[in-house]
Amino acid sequence: MGSSTENSAFFTTHNPWDLSRVPGGSSGGSAAAVSSGMALGALGTDTGGSIRQPAALCGVVGVKASYGRVSRYGLVAFASSLDQIGPLGRDVRDAALLLGVIAGHDVRDSTSMPLPVPDYAGGLNSTDLHGLRIGVPREYFIGGVQPEVSAAVHAAIEVMRGLGAQVQDISLPHTDYGLPVYYIIAPAEASANLARYDGVRYGLRVDAPADGMWETYRRTRGQGFGAEVKRRIMLGTYALSAGYYDAYYLKAQQVRTLIKNDFDAAFKEVDVIACPTAPTTAFRIGEKRTIRCRCIFPMS
Repeated sequence: MGSSTENSAFFTTHNPWDLSRVPGGSSGGSAAAVSSGMALGALGTDTGGSIRQPAALCGVVGVKASYGRVSRYGLVAFASSLDQIGPLGRDVRDAALLLGVIAGHDVRDSTSMPLPVPDYAGGLNSTDLHGLRIGVPREYFIGGVQPEVSAAVHAAIEVMRGLGAQVQDISLPHTDYGLPVYYIIAPAEASANLARYDGVRYGLRVDAPADGMWETYRRTRGQGFGAEVKRRIMLGTYALSAGYYDAYYLKAQQVRTLIKNDFDAAFKEVDVIACPTAPTTAFRIGEKRTIRCRCIFPMS
């Protein structure tokens, strides 16, 4: 979990364009493999940007498909209301071909959409964008966005305008609530989903025969989950605990609906929304890591 692939259980993944920098995450390994030519294409899982952000930082194309478009059967669930599988490719056509292969209804996934799969690659043959309405959200070009990133996005928008697209400003007024809502919903659902990995029914098992069942649970979860995953499980467990569910998880779901309504309203005016995938280019490995200690009990 995380946006840098520094939290891997195996090792830190490096960005192929600059080995001192991260490839993004959490599907940074897939993006790095495609970007470096180790693979023609790859799959990633996107809960809060984990396909799109590493694709952007590694210079490849990543698609978070619509919810339910690709079966999640066999995926380790993180946040069930957000998780989605999608392709990463060297270019748009490769990503479209991959999506066409993996998309479709699956009776083993109750959230899988029973809808026909479009010919994604077939829709790439025209460069005439006349009639396409592109929305540019004013809330997405604010302080904190690297000037070069903003310039690159605006340059791409101008190319599309030159191909005939209509470009207009739009507003997504609840944007500021997106991140706090995510950091309640995603850890809460992770806490619930990962509770099943107890050393008995699923995944890794670290036996502690002399100490009984509870020590087996403790050792299994202690060794099977990394520090970042444990942190999110604890945050989610707190948000779902008695007395806090309504104040945190339920409230976050209500605000999430307001955010969704913003997008529903925007898509009545435009066909697509153009914005930066990430506010900055790839940051250096270790740059965002901080060690913080806080005493939660009074010292006597």
